[in-house]
Amino acid sequence: MKAFADLTEQEILALAISSEEDDSRTYLTFAHQLMDKFPASARVFVEMAEEEQSHRRALTDAYQKKFGDFIPLIRRSDIRGFVRHPPVWLMKQMTLETMRQRAEVLELENMRFYSRAAEQAGDPAIQKLLRDLAEAEKDHTSLADRLGLKHLTPDAKAEEADARQKLFLLQVIQPGLVGLMDGSVSTLAPLFAAAFATHDTWQTFLVGLAASLGAGISMGLAEALSDDGKLTGRGRPLIRGIASGLMTMLGGLGHALPYLIPDFWTATFIAMIVVFFELWAISWIRWKYMDTPFLRAAFQVAVGGALVFLTGIFIGSA
Repeated sequence: MKAFADLTEQEILALAISSEEDDSRTYLTFAHQLMDKFPASARVFVEMAEEEQSHRRALTDAYQKKFGDFIPLIRRSDIRGFVRHPPVWLMKQMTLETMRQRAEVLELENMRFYSRAAEQAGDPAIQKLLRDLAEAEKDHTSLADRLGLKHLTPDAKAEEADARQKLFLLQVIQPGLVGLMDGSVSTLAPLFAAAFATHDTWQTFLVGLAASLGAGISMGLAEALSDDGKLTGRGRPLIRGIASGLMTMLGGLGHALPYLIPDFWTATFIAMIVVFFELWAISWIRWKYMDTPFLRAAFQVAVGGALVFLTGIFIGSA
């Protein structure tokens, strides 16, 4: 992957062209999914797709005037610092509210991208175009208002949500929650393997402590080094890394702390209860913040957690 700061002016324009095309297809996908039940809302997304195509044409004209007809395919996924969104074609049960959130986040990301790109461009004409596009994204009427006041029927109206808060949840809070999930599940196997191999609660606690701290350090470094936060607006890497690392560590310590109890079977029984509540909490988090149906999330987490849990017991009892 390449850092955004290392992109040439030609590469910035190529990236912008592909991004506008991707966003246009995203909005058309939303329109297609809504057409049967909410045709008025579908028209909003069609309009948004047309706006993105007009941006793409302006960018393409500017590119061809300076660099010719060949446009290299550069996507957001090739550049370090962009948020990784799940492909919309894989999200089969998106609600209207989920689509609104995705569109609002895209508008904010595009505004930041064009503002940063304008600072990096050297050609005055290209700088002006990028600044104009940044202003266009900034001045967009909020999608919630467009859906609620211009097109949306009363049955489809949803509570207005602040786009910047959604972006904060997506880019800052969510990594911490992912850390909690990783810490809760990844430490199950080493902890219970040590427990059933030694039947020594103190030694088991030390293994759980080491696994939790190790996972916390690993996740914290991974999050802090993922991007510098300047392009995505995700904030300072140090703060994000500390938050993610601490959440990972807490997820592992939850079922390690019961082994401070001297009696092995009492400690193990309490640890299993803690694991049950941890897996329930993870299922709730996936439902609340990742748009996963609760029963599906509970089943997936229960199966995954059970496999890791049983792996630890099997290895420890061997």
